Parts: sequence; C-alpha cells; structure tokens
Amino acid sequence: MLDKTFDPKSAEPRLYAMWEDSGLFAPRAAQATDGAADAYSIVIPPPNVTGSLHIGHALNNTLQDILARYHRMKGKAVLWLPGTDHAGIATQMVVERQLAAAGNAGRREMGREAFVDKVWEWKAESGGTIVRQLRRLGSSCDWSRERFTLDEGLNAAVRKVFVQLHKDGLIYRDKRLVNWDPHFQTAISDLEVEQREVDGAYWHFAYPLADGVTYEHPVAFDDEGKPTEYETRDYIVVATTRPETMLGDTGVAVHPKDARYAGLVGKFVTLPIVGRRIPIVADDYADPTKGSGAVKITPAHDFNDFQVGKRAGLPSLNILDSEARITAADTPDVPAEFEGVDRFAARKAIVARAEEEGWLKEIEKTKHAVPHGDRSGVVIEPWLTDQWYVDAHTLAQPAIKAVEQGDTVFEPASYSKIYFEWLRNIEPWCISRQLWWGHRIPAWYDAEGNIYVAETEAEAIAQSGGKPLTQDEDVLDTWFSSALWPFSTMGWPDKTEDLERFYPTSDLVTAADIIFFWVARMMMMGLHFMDEVPFKRVIINGLVRDEKGQKMSKSKGNVIDPLGIIDELGADPLRFTMAILSGTRDIKLSKQRIEGYRNFGTKLWNAARFSQMNE
Repeated sequence: MLDKTFDPKSAEPRLYAMWEDSGLFAPRAAQATDGAADAYSIVIPPPNVTGSLHIGHALNNTLQDILARYHRMKGKAVLWLPGTDHAGIATQMVVERQLAAAGNAGRREMGREAFVDKVWEWKAESGGTIVRQLRRLGSSCDWSRERFTLDEGLNAAVRKVFVQLHKDGLIYRDKRLVNWDPHFQTAISDLEVEQREVDGAYWHFAYPLADGVTYEHPVAFDDEGKPTEYETRDYIVVATTRPETMLGDTGVAVHPKDARYAGLVGKFVTLPIVGRRIPIVADDYADPTKGSGAVKITPAHDFNDFQVGKRAGLPSLNILDSEARITAADTPDVPAEFEGVDRFAARKAIVARAEEEGWLKEIEKTKHAVPHGDRSGVVIEPWLTDQWYVDAHTLAQPAIKAVEQGDTVFEPASYSKIYFEWLRNIEPWCISRQLWWGHRIPAWYDAEGNIYVAETEAEAIAQSGGKPLTQDEDVLDTWFSSALWPFSTMGWPDKTEDLERFYPTSDLVTAADIIFFWVARMMMMGLHFMDEVPFKRVIINGLVRDEKGQKMSKSKGNVIDPLGIIDELGADPLRFTMAILSGTRDIKLSKQRIEGYRNFGTKLWNAARFSQMNE
C-alpha cells in the first residue's frame, strides 16, 4: 500500500541510488543483431566545475533526461555521457580568492606548480558540487563514464589535436589584437566580454597639419547642405572616447568621398605631445556624418583601427603594458613623464595638457558601451600581443557544408542562421590564455626563440637536436578542449568500443548563446578528426525567465533556485514543469506553476492509492 502522502525527501534519494547501483544508467550490452539505429547517445554540455545548479541547468538536463529515458524504454543502448569543464579563468579566480581570504601567499608568490596543486586540491574538495546536484535532479547519466576536460585522457587528446593542427598549418603563432583583461593579465574570448553603458565623453582634438599645409574648411551651409562659407585651417579635428590611446596614433583616416578633406589625403599631421609625423589616409571606415568625419587611427589598441592600419600599411605601436599602464617600449617618442602611468591617469593628464596647449576644441558628453571583463569587472583593452591562433576559416568550410546538406540539423531550423552567419564571417580563433589552470600549450622554445611543437617534452628536445628548451607558459582556451568533447570523452585517440557504438552522437541539447562558441567548434573539430559530424541533431532550448518574462538576476530578486524547489517540493514537480513548459521559446516560470504541477502529481498519487485500497 502506498503511504498516505508522497515524501520526496526520502523517496527520491532512495530510488535514485537503487537505479544507479543496478546499472540502469549504463548502456545495455551490445547484441549481435544491433545496428546503428539501436544506439542512442548524447553528451552533456559540461557545466563549469565551479558551478552550482541553476534553473537553466534544470531545464536543459530535464530535456536530455527525457530523451535518454525515452530511448531506453524503446530498447536502445543509450549512452548519456556526463562530465564537467575545468573552466580555466573561473576556477583560477575562485582559488585565488580563497587563498587571499585565508591570508595565504598569492599565485605569483607561490609559483606555478604549487598553485596548480592548490587548484587540484580545491577540485577534489569542492569540484563535485554540481555533479551531486545533477543527481538530485534525477539525471540518469552513466556516471561510470564521467569525464573532466582536464583529466589525463582528455589532456592526451588535446595535445594530439594541437600538434596535428600545427602540422597541418591550421595552428600558428601571430601578433594580433586580443581582448586583454589587465586584472587577470590574460587574453579573453568575446564570450567573456560584456558591454556596459557608461557615462563618457568625446574629446575633440585639433591635430596640427605638418609642413605648413592649410586647407579651406566649410563652416556654413545653405538649405541644401552646400557650403557657403569657409575658414582656413592648419589643423584637422578628430574625436575620441579614449584620449590616452593618442600616444599610439599612426594615422588619421577620412572617407575617400569626403570633399572636405580630399586635398589632405597623403598629407601629414604632427601628433601633439609626442611630435610623431603621421599620414592622413582615405578609408571607408571614416564616416563623414559623424563628428568631424576624421578619425584618429591607433592600430594597436582598437579592432577597427587595426583593420584600417592593415589596409593603409600603418605601423602598430603598443603604448600599454599588460597592466594597462603607459609604456614607451614600442614608442620611444612618448615622454618619460607618462612611463608607468595608469591608463586612466594618463587620460586625465592628456586632456589637461590639450586644454592648456589649446588643441582641445570640445568635450561632448555621451553615454557609450565600454567592454568589461565579465569576471574581473575591469575595462578590457584591445591589445597587440603574440598569441596562438587556429585557422578557423579553413576548418569552418566542412562545418558549413555539413549543415547545408543536412548531415546535422537544427531544431528549430531558424537557429542555423546564427550558425551560418558566424561561420561565414569567422575570424582567426585566439586559443592561448595567460593563465596557469588549463591545458598547457605543447610548444617549447630554445634560447634563440625557435619553436618546437610536440606531444611531449622529450619529442620536442629530439626535434631541437638536444637543445635545452622552455615550455610555453600559456594554456589553451577552455573552448579548445570543449570542442573535442563528443569524441575525446569516448576515448579518442584510441579506437574504443564506445566510439564505434556511439559516435557520432544522436542529439545535442543546448542554448542558443553558445551555438558559435561551442556547437560550431565541435562541428569543426569533429569533422576534421573523425570525418563525421559530432551529432545528428542540435536541439536549442529556450531561456527560463520569470513569470513576467523578465530575465532572472540576483539584482532583480527574481531568481528561482532549483535546489530550493527540490528541497521543498521534490525533483518531480520541477522536472514535470520543465517538461510541460519546454519548447523552443523562452519559458515564463513562477513557483506557483511548479506548485500547481506538484498538486497534479499528488492527485495521481491519491488516485493510485485509492485504486490499491479498492482492489
């Protein structure tokens, strides 16, 4: 006889332990009659090892669990493969904060080896939190196959992929602009940059024309916008929101069809403060309708300027060090008084000097978006530095073709537009990070700076002819190892039974915001190394919003904690709510809705108990 009431706190852990201990979550044994259609596989989007279960995880994993359980009930051999991501910058930040809070030595004082040991200690103690929480949710993953993106098997796969791509000419080292976080002193991905609207200004500077050049600048116009009055100027006005970067200016750009400046193209200005002679160039990037129509070009500190500089053949001069302080290392004409000065202090000093010397023409107050590190909270600098890159354009072509011809399909199909848009306009992928926690780049240098790429140090030394070598200090972008997830977790580069039975996987369930950061990269790597797509179908689930359709956030106080719900109501009501409301659109969720479905479950319980009582 069923109890009078269902007690999820005692029943759910007991039932889950019984299921797991009985081996129900593992794929059934292979049968002689099995074909490809008799296997179903799905890999979990690996949550960060630092993470805790949030409502988005609850939705995503409930959907995966439905698919896994459904195909098991159909008699298929089902592999739902779980694991966690080492989450380079996030994990390193957590451990550094803990060290600081405990009054211990910092990362740099400890040294690399001791610090990495500390991170592994933290992982052993605290890294299993989200895995335990997924069990509480009822996820029927095969935990005997659980993987970690930094475990030894995946580390071997990462080294092999890096070395092979380097041999193929698809990984190379280059000096390019990156998103630089001055707090963590590392390059970060676009995903780790958030745009924040801040109060700022456009400072309008008059750059004096060199060689005694003057021109007639229109100052009055008729009703049709044609100039009616001119004034003779020996300067050109540019506007900037970042005055400190002027120390690295190497050009001024005007639009090729802007009649005002047609006679100035090919002439020069003398850059204030440093006295550098820089050219005026014509480029479509300059917008005649914005400001003066002339823009200062700092190729080493702005992504658009970097492209203009390449087109115009302008040099790129770094005027910031890794901590965003002014440096004259590339620019000896920068006055000594600025050396070592913080970027924002330099900004104030330059504006004050411009005002004092008379070349500050206007200060235009504005609100504008400024990139910040999502974890450090500091302003990100575009910074010119040596990094490792993947030739993503070449790898993208098979990935584009695979979706075009239906080898992998998106549900809803409309999300393939995001995929195509990103892959067709893809830039080189910066894969190096100036961190200590992660897959260390398998490249070594001799005293002359020659590079030896190999899977092991012994192989690199053999390549060098026995020279003493130093390994690259950087680690790989977390997304690099995640891109290998569907096949590295099944034992690649070894030819394993799991790869034979379960690759390519059947479905991937994920959110739209990582289509280009993760889905596209798995497609590129899977096709290159396995000659097959990594999954046949990509199911995009919506976001979970509050009952009014607003995004959940701690600041708004509208976050629904799935663990709190499970503690109070049980996992079943939460899972049932996710299943009922799920779809491709965003979900509007309230605690009352979950309670409603809990009440529905209670009715089913009571009906079953009533049947038992009246047998």
